[in-house]
Amino acid sequence: MREQQEQQHCCHADDDGVAEKHRDSVDLAGKYICPMCPSVIEDEPGACPHCGMALERVISPGDPTGQDLEIDPEYLDMRRRLLVSLVFAIPLLIVAMGDMLPGQPISRWIGEDVRPLIELLLAAPICLWAGWPFYQRAWTSIRNRHLNMFTLIGLGVGVAFVYSLIAALFPSMFPEQFRTDSGQVAVYFEAAGVIVTLILFGQVIELRARSKTGQAIRSLMSLAATHARKVTDCGHERDIPLGEVREGDNLRVRPGEKIPVDGIVLEGRSAVDESMISGEPVPIAKNPGDHVIGATMNGKGSLLMRAEKVGANTLLSRIVQMVGEAQRSRAPIQKLADKVSAWFVPTVILAAIVTFIVWGVFGPQPAMAYALINAVAVLIIACPCALGLATPMSIVAATGKGAENGILFRNAEAIEQLHKVDVILLDKTGTLTAGKPVLTDILTSSGQDPDEVLAMAAALERLSEHPLGEAIVQSAELRRVNRFKAEEFESVTGQGVRGVVNGRVIALGSPALMDALGVDTTPLGTQAETLRSQGATVMWLALDGQLAAYISVSDPIKDSSPAAIAALHRESLKIVMVTGDNRATAEAVARQLGIDEVVPDVLPEQKLDVVRKYQQQGSLVAMAGDGINDSPALAAADVGIAMGTGTDIAMESAGVTLVRGDLRDIVKARRLSHLTMRNISQNLFFAFFYNGIGVPIAAGVLYPFIGLLLSPMIAAAAMSFSSVSVISNSLRLRRVNF
Repeated sequence: MREQQEQQHCCHADDDGVAEKHRDSVDLAGKYICPMCPSVIEDEPGACPHCGMALERVISPGDPTGQDLEIDPEYLDMRRRLLVSLVFAIPLLIVAMGDMLPGQPISRWIGEDVRPLIELLLAAPICLWAGWPFYQRAWTSIRNRHLNMFTLIGLGVGVAFVYSLIAALFPSMFPEQFRTDSGQVAVYFEAAGVIVTLILFGQVIELRARSKTGQAIRSLMSLAATHARKVTDCGHERDIPLGEVREGDNLRVRPGEKIPVDGIVLEGRSAVDESMISGEPVPIAKNPGDHVIGATMNGKGSLLMRAEKVGANTLLSRIVQMVGEAQRSRAPIQKLADKVSAWFVPTVILAAIVTFIVWGVFGPQPAMAYALINAVAVLIIACPCALGLATPMSIVAATGKGAENGILFRNAEAIEQLHKVDVILLDKTGTLTAGKPVLTDILTSSGQDPDEVLAMAAALERLSEHPLGEAIVQSAELRRVNRFKAEEFESVTGQGVRGVVNGRVIALGSPALMDALGVDTTPLGTQAETLRSQGATVMWLALDGQLAAYISVSDPIKDSSPAAIAALHRESLKIVMVTGDNRATAEAVARQLGIDEVVPDVLPEQKLDVVRKYQQQGSLVAMAGDGINDSPALAAADVGIAMGTGTDIAMESAGVTLVRGDLRDIVKARRLSHLTMRNISQNLFFAFFYNGIGVPIAAGVLYPFIGLLLSPMIAAAAMSFSSVSVISNSLRLRRVNF
């Protein structure tokens, strides 16, 4: 009993330390944003005041459960309204069109005078309840002076219904120009009702399609664990919701469980399946000191880990966030649709007014009835919903498909630009090579002990973050040489490191550093040059101003790099390697891979200059890298491509992130970019084609020649079909095979 009380006291004390649940968040988490107008951000669900589209909830990377995405209230509401519309629209059509059958059975059964009233009763629920959101959005568009497709829908349906309502209740008010040969005033309840039903059908199809395009994000979010097993300070373990995990918490991961968050292994050994990140099916061995990634699957061992990145900072959450941001972004090609839409709706309204006047003055009897119905047809068929969907639907589908294949586009502009790139700059370390160099040779002069040289070099490199230095430190640990402490440490950017070790002044780095210190490297120059020609990186070590040794480090080329370079060449790309390594080492790697051009001995800040040089030559440049030193060049390139195995700042600077760090994915991303832009062009053609031929036909330009008029119902069907065509075409991107 006492032990249980102590456990409860300990765990309650731990709770007091987190009185409020810790949740990382992003600025837009929980907000509602328009898929067509990303600048529109609201706290509550509703319709966009600009385009009238339903606002979508922004995915919260800090709570990657996906539960808030399973049910779309807008979709459910529109589907309910559609079902109600169908219940009334079918009998409405039968009553309105039944007299087209031999013997005019409807008029004979219910009478010519009663039929308009029955149509009114059937049309009222459709036009006044099911179509109510369209009127609301139309009024909002007029009030905000942002005319959109709902302006046309609201005007068309509203005019047809109100006219028919007055004609059914007060037919004596209408002059001869509105009456048929039989003296009746025609009503168009069936047109108004069917228009609303068809538009609702189009909205349901669209919302369902938008839901499908978000499936990639939901799939990613479903990978996350929902709980973590926290190890308290007093050694007890308890399950807590994932949202309560804080940085620095110790977590137990039992066999077969998902790694809850990103962190580092403290105790235990296991193999972790990281295929959701790397694409590699073989589990990765994890030992104390190794990093683990949230949502990956633990094998048969038990691990104790420390949480280092939680909530919105985990790799999975950042992937979800990047995909969401890309889907909400706008491609430059969208500007064309925006410019057209800015004048399109006012022009259509003007065309409808002109149509009404021309038919009212020159049309056959009943002239005013013809004028009204043709004006309504113009308003409905010209609804620019297909134009508004053309670009965003393709972008959303493409970013989702990319995410499924480990390719993250930060924004739509990156998608549009990537297929135009003609020069690609590649960093060497971590991009072309594995980024895990190993020490291969130590050659000393003047009788220096190799182990002592290695020990002093390792003392300096322990204070450095350079991957080459890490190879020296690891080799020193394996050889178990003396462990010295470095003092007065100084890092010389792009050249090497200096300091005092065991009372001696030591410098380790490139020939440029040796030249700056006045150290002669010629005694060992021949051997060093031989290693460089084989692709090794040689670092010189000076003690008290005298050359003491060189240390050779090799970074093996990635297995995937040769195939990736060959594939990029097939894409007619010029490939340039930009590296801080010396020319001999760089050219050795370039020869092995067949790279077109090498820019060696480049300092971090000079990579930016290389990007700008090619841009000034008229090239569209992509830059691929993985380190902090690559981030300025990644940001300046027309398309920055970050290796997902690299640093966070590289991923934040780039327009495209390859989660698996495989250069072959650049070819996949480029193909997806090409297919997406072709898809957008097709969508824009569909949208302009339908409106281009639909408006004149609806206005009646063919009537004098072949007697063709377009019923508003047919106009609504054509408008809906144009939207369905755009949606269906966009969803084809989800079936792309790489």
